[in-house]
Amino acid sequence: MKIVMAQQLIATILGADQTGTLSEIAATVSEAQCNILDSRQAIYGQEFSLTMILEGSPSAISRAECMLPALCQKLDLLSMMKRTRHHEKQNLEHLFDVEFSGEDTAGLVKEVTGFFAKRNGSISAFRQRTFKAKDNGNETMRCKFVVNMPEAENFETMEEELMQLFSALNVTGKVVDKHKKDPYENAPSW
Repeated sequence: MKIVMAQQLIATILGADQTGTLSEIAATVSEAQCNILDSRQAIYGQEFSLTMILEGSPSAISRAECMLPALCQKLDLLSMMKRTRHHEKQNLEHLFDVEFSGEDTAGLVKEVTGFFAKRNGSISAFRQRTFKAKDNGNETMRCKFVVNMPEAENFETMEEELMQLFSALNVTGKVVDKHKKDPYENAPSW
């Protein structure tokens, strides 16, 4: 008896945000006999963005590769697909919010994101904005992101080293452990 290994496909779909789009995509994936292992969806202005990883038999993945572009053409969406393998669910137990701001200088974001990359962190959400500071008119930037760190990472050590980096880069910032319990969270109100 021959065992058929499941295959995986990453599909990214982009286009105008319209009611029912996600339902039609999910129905097409189901019709192709694939499972959606994970997905991320966002609305940017009037645009819809969806990235998902599908799993199925080789023939099911081939059907999805044919059916999804046809659906996207019908709905006036863009699509891009790539086969992959061995998807594992992202560990979301060690999430940190990171914020920093200061004068906008070349390489600033690269330095901070590199700090987390060296520690095997992965950034799952990212925002950056530049603007003229009201007090001095200098180009200023503000950056916020969510980073997922390996379980072995010591938060206090990481926070201390990050604050040292912020100081060296002449920016202000903070990092917040999203799962750290607030000691006053369940305290009685006075």
